[in-house]
Amino acid sequence: MDKFIEKLKVVFGDKNLRNRVYFVLGALIIFRFLSSIPIAGVDKLKLDQLLTGNQFLGFLNIFSGGGLSTLSIVMLGVGPYITGSIIMQLLTIIFPKLKEMYQEDGEAGRKKFVQYSRLLTVPLAIFQGFGLLFLLRQSGVVVADTVFDQMVNIIVVTGGSVLVMWIGELMTEYGIGNGTSIIIFAGIIAQMPSTIGQMFASFTVAQIPTYLVFLVVSIIIIAGVVIITEAERPVPVTYAKRVRGAKMYGGVSTYLPIRLNQAGVMPIIFALSLLLLPQMIATFLLGLHQSTLQAIGTFLRDLVANQLYYAIFYFLLVFLFTYFYTAITFDPDNIATNLQKNGAFIPGVRPGKPTAEHLSRILVRVTFVGALFLGIIAVLPLGIRSITGITALSIGGTSLLIVVSVVLDLIKQMNAQISMREY
Repeated sequence: MDKFIEKLKVVFGDKNLRNRVYFVLGALIIFRFLSSIPIAGVDKLKLDQLLTGNQFLGFLNIFSGGGLSTLSIVMLGVGPYITGSIIMQLLTIIFPKLKEMYQEDGEAGRKKFVQYSRLLTVPLAIFQGFGLLFLLRQSGVVVADTVFDQMVNIIVVTGGSVLVMWIGELMTEYGIGNGTSIIIFAGIIAQMPSTIGQMFASFTVAQIPTYLVFLVVSIIIIAGVVIITEAERPVPVTYAKRVRGAKMYGGVSTYLPIRLNQAGVMPIIFALSLLLLPQMIATFLLGLHQSTLQAIGTFLRDLVANQLYYAIFYFLLVFLFTYFYTAITFDPDNIATNLQKNGAFIPGVRPGKPTAEHLSRILVRVTFVGALFLGIIAVLPLGIRSITGITALSIGGTSLLIVVSVVLDLIKQMNAQISMREY
């Protein structure tokens, strides 16, 4: 606790770090203000009835940063941007040039890659906005009789999504931590009082064991995420001795840390984004007056409604995305090349390709443990929900998982900023 207070004093004692913290807080205040401005023609009473106990809209509300609960102009949140990032990263597997741009072309290549993700966000926001507004109009929540009113609402929510994306990127650049994750984090925190209030409103004495079990599971989730996020496999690295003039350099032994979970919270966010897509498509198809499309919509709805299938898909997506994101962020070939250029080697392993293969083997084994644990932790609240029937528990478990991961990432970013300041 004393160390934490000491670090806070360092942060607020340094002008640059203090300004970064204030920038994040200011951006969050602007975002929360925008999330309180509703779109035109909202029936608040019907909206509250629709949101109560609806798992699909509950998860969607997480990605909107709480903007969906008021049907605000930023109700789509960072969802379209996250979906665009997923699509772009999946395309790196199909198109080698995109992978080269992202991994090998340096900062310029990454900026270009991110720009493509931004451009893809706009059509995705239009599609998601149209689908969600169509659902809400069918439910009587949004009253938009004319085509003009519907078009205006779609344009407004698309613009709101692009604005949130911009705010998130500014937070990443001028603040501390990942802006997109912080926006989701802020939305979850803002919704916690109402979620807890709903749980207490429906509370009965018979449910005491259920809530106690959920409390224990929450503690396990927090402990598990902290342990897996902080755990790492050290790979010993030695720098060869070199003589320059009258001085000798190198001969130093260090290690290369390979984390059990290189991807952090991103696999959870990616998996939930993809799981929301078939639910949105199903809802849209069911509202159409065409028997074949309605049959497809019914099939998708029943598939997603089956808790067993949903949990299996969720686990597999989290597991696969952990490997996928790790493969993008940690390239053994590049690491091996950089080690060789700097005269470093892993004891007992030849430099070059053998080093890359050695790192790949370690990475596959280590990531398996992290991906397996993250997948189990992700579906654990769903299991409790299927036993108890309380929807808020599954949404609360996912929210808890994201909150813990984002807080850990913020702490790391803060420590990195403090270390740079001391250096």
